[in-house]
Amino acid sequence: MGERGHMRIGDLAARTGASVRSLRYYEQQGLLRARRSPRAQRVYDEDAVDRVRLLKRLYGAGLTSAVIATLLPCVDAPSEQTTRATIAVMRRERDRIGEQIAQLAATREQLSSLIEIASSFHDEQLGGPAVAS
Repeated sequence: MGERGHMRIGDLAARTGASVRSLRYYEQQGLLRARRSPRAQRVYDEDAVDRVRLLKRLYGAGLTSAVIATLLPCVDAPSEQTTRATIAVMRRERDRIGEQIAQLAATREQLSSLIEIASSFHDEQLGGPAVAS
């Protein structure tokens, strides 16, 4: 850690599990802000930890940099104007993620059925329980 409450890029990477490369990319996309130290090193405030964790979740859910950039004004400074500008995008992304969740749940159920069938076959044909699930 650098100055009190400030961290360098390696510290932020360690605390968030994000790679240094990802942090540089987030900054390049305008999604994360860093100041420069007198030695020209990137320095992040403590709130960057939560910001990076949010960015990782949004990217993990399949949102693009452009969509995330559209949503961040609501995170940073919600106002009537920014909220109106982003509600449709947020609803679209929420609905898309909901559909992904439904598809994943259906796939999980299919796998559970296949496991049951394979386990039953194994027990009947090979005379013992299959590998634990």
